[in-house]
Amino acid sequence: MLNKLPKQSVPVSWLFKMAWRDSRKNRSRLLLFISSIILGIAALVAVYSFKDNLQNDIDRQAKELTGADLIVESRKAVSKKTQQMLKTMGNDRASESTFGSMVYFIKSGGSRLVQMKALEGNYPFYGSIETTPASAAKTFFNGRDALVDKTLMLQFNAKTGDSISIGDLTFKIAGVLDKAPGQTGISSSVAPIIYIPLKYLDKTGLIKTGSRINYKYYYKFSNPNELEAVIKQLQPKLEKEGLDLDTVAERKEQTGRSFRDLNRFLALTGFIALLLGCVGVGSAIHVYIQEKLSAIATLRCMGLKSWDAFLIYLIQVAFIGVIAAVIGSILGTLIQFLLPIVLKDFLPVEITMQVSWSAIGQGLLLGLVISVLFALPSLLSVRRISPLNAIRATFESNTSKKIDLLKGVVYLLMVVFIVGFTYLQMQGWVQTIAFTVGILIAFLLLMAFSSILMFLVRKLMPASLSYLWRQGFANLYRPNNQTLMLTVSIGLSTAFICTLYFVQGILINRVTLSSGASQPNMVLFDIQNTQKAAVTDVAKSFKLPLMNQVPVITMRIEEINGKKAGVDSTNKRAFRNEIRATYQDTLTAAEKIVDGKWIGKVVNANDVVYISLDQNFAKSIKVKLNDKIVFNVQGMLLPTVVGSLREVNWSRMQTNFRVVFPSGVLEQAPQFHVLMTRVPNSETSANFQGSVVRKFPNISVIDLGLVLKLLDELLGKISFVIQFMAGFSMVTGWIVLVSAVLTSKNQRIKESILLRTMGASRKQILAINAIEYFFLGLFAAAAGLILAISGSWALAKFSFDATFIPPLLPTFLLFSSVVLLIVITGILSSRSILNKPPLQILRNEGN
Repeated sequence: MLNKLPKQSVPVSWLFKMAWRDSRKNRSRLLLFISSIILGIAALVAVYSFKDNLQNDIDRQAKELTGADLIVESRKAVSKKTQQMLKTMGNDRASESTFGSMVYFIKSGGSRLVQMKALEGNYPFYGSIETTPASAAKTFFNGRDALVDKTLMLQFNAKTGDSISIGDLTFKIAGVLDKAPGQTGISSSVAPIIYIPLKYLDKTGLIKTGSRINYKYYYKFSNPNELEAVIKQLQPKLEKEGLDLDTVAERKEQTGRSFRDLNRFLALTGFIALLLGCVGVGSAIHVYIQEKLSAIATLRCMGLKSWDAFLIYLIQVAFIGVIAAVIGSILGTLIQFLLPIVLKDFLPVEITMQVSWSAIGQGLLLGLVISVLFALPSLLSVRRISPLNAIRATFESNTSKKIDLLKGVVYLLMVVFIVGFTYLQMQGWVQTIAFTVGILIAFLLLMAFSSILMFLVRKLMPASLSYLWRQGFANLYRPNNQTLMLTVSIGLSTAFICTLYFVQGILINRVTLSSGASQPNMVLFDIQNTQKAAVTDVAKSFKLPLMNQVPVITMRIEEINGKKAGVDSTNKRAFRNEIRATYQDTLTAAEKIVDGKWIGKVVNANDVVYISLDQNFAKSIKVKLNDKIVFNVQGMLLPTVVGSLREVNWSRMQTNFRVVFPSGVLEQAPQFHVLMTRVPNSETSANFQGSVVRKFPNISVIDLGLVLKLLDELLGKISFVIQFMAGFSMVTGWIVLVSAVLTSKNQRIKESILLRTMGASRKQILAINAIEYFFLGLFAAAAGLILAISGSWALAKFSFDATFIPPLLPTFLLFSSVVLLIVITGILSSRSILNKPPLQILRNEGN
């Protein structure tokens, strides 16, 4: 082979032939290089394929999602003039009133808060309301019938033909509601739906003061151009009255936007796996090139140019990267069929999974780019290998003190790649820069930590240590050691694995409600003034404590600093929604004044009314201290001044409000009351709810015990999704850990052979290697764990507004498992040396 080396120019075919021949002996080792990026590519191809298929199905099923060409929505009853205008629109129309209410199952005696939908017309115009029997979706309009969600039917063991009580009326269950437009598995579990005919709504007696009713008007247009003209003409008028317009295009965009956030999370998780793969690429190629120094120097002695030597190994890396990308793309294409199963409860459309060639193309391109880009720093060092290395390898350094500008360009390209790819996932420069800076800081800290470790071991190692301990520690700083690369690889892998675990715990704990003995677990709301005393008596008859009882007044913002609704186009949010406020003379334990002064009582009718706002709400409606706000309280205009801003602990189990008035102002305003209590067991809960619903049909009851149960189920599904995607990164992290240790084993072959030749036993060599890998793993994993705890604390404080305390036992187990894996892998990688005679190993190394 060497005789065929050309004297002058080297043909490309010869470079490919050399790359192939040189790889024959190292193909098993290069498989580790492949494995470190396969899972990252697989995760991203799976996510990209899922995103493409989801978007295609959203586009295809957009009309079924909406059920109509146009939806007009209002959170308050529309005026008669507006009603007349709405009745003239479209070629077909339907209307719906949606509100929360209690339903009482007469046969079983059970009750539950549900989402009532009072419907009139042929909605949906596209798609269908799926029921069992199928005819019930049309026939339930004919009588006093209802369609009941299947989860409710199962919960209360109800059957078609049974009766339910809604308000003052009794309805017959005409059919089981299997699916409605835009409904998901999660929404049906949290807020199950019951359909009734709209004509019976008034007779239920549920329309009371403070009732939260959402009015929707559905329209079908035969001519799309007519729809555009209607929207253009009516939108200013409807928005002025607080009505929202929703079209198929807007619903499609909204749904796509919602799942873009999900896709960004999934893609970012896959990207973390890919970053770990990049670490694996860098460490594997660095070690690989170090072992090829003598072969490259020999070729240089025979006249091979430095750039030709570089191209030989670049061809190897490129081919290996393509193979890894192909395997990862195939694996990712197969995995994409699992994602709809994992996410089915969150999806409002039926997913039709198929091969996404664009996702596969992106995966192949990413695999090639990453393989080459992150291998280039090590490959470029091939250009600096002198022919003298062939005969003076021990003394001739292959590193140059000259600054390599080309390497600097490559490092800059790496940073640009990470920044660009992160931005594509996050679509925000602040998050992108924070993520990239975090990665760079972690990398630099680990490099600094490795250098400090080698310095301290060299300077502080006691001479009194036994020979085995001195040899084990000395391996950490000897020439050709891989302490720096292994510390970075192990540290980053440990940091990613632990951070993913910690963040998962933060997300779950962030939404966990307190269920302590002193916390209320049942809420009654929509209690009218005339019912307040009677409801209190019912609670006392069940020996239940009155833990919180507050008035609630519904109002709207009419004017802010002289600017009225419809005039201030930059602050539409402030005027659009209804506000539910309360009045009190003292603050609760969940409230803390952060700016201004709390004034708890208005003594004289002409005094200025100083209100207190939640600081986040004030920011969202662009209001600050001493600003003037005029509220419309059921038709009465009430001028106020922002006297204070509060920090509200919304996670406490009590009624909290964005707007709080002082006492002495709203006592005579139309209002309803909220009562919180605690029931000792499920039997008392069922009996108490049944008694309240029978006596006061308009009152809604929230069983927080049931909410906690549903929340546990929901968190379980969310947790599974997080774990499913985080698994890619975690498995990749373990692969990088193992491959980093295995690729460094050849650095210790000559030392181990020399020790065996001098009479060292197998146990002594194993002990030396175990000491080296134990302390290497101990310090690197500790550094990674510190980074993970610091990063998780920062995320908890600044992103999730939560406290973070690392779980001691899981953290210890994660840390111990990393160290144990490194030691076991290091010892096992030495067995091939110990099980053969030294001469045989040297011959194999020379071939």
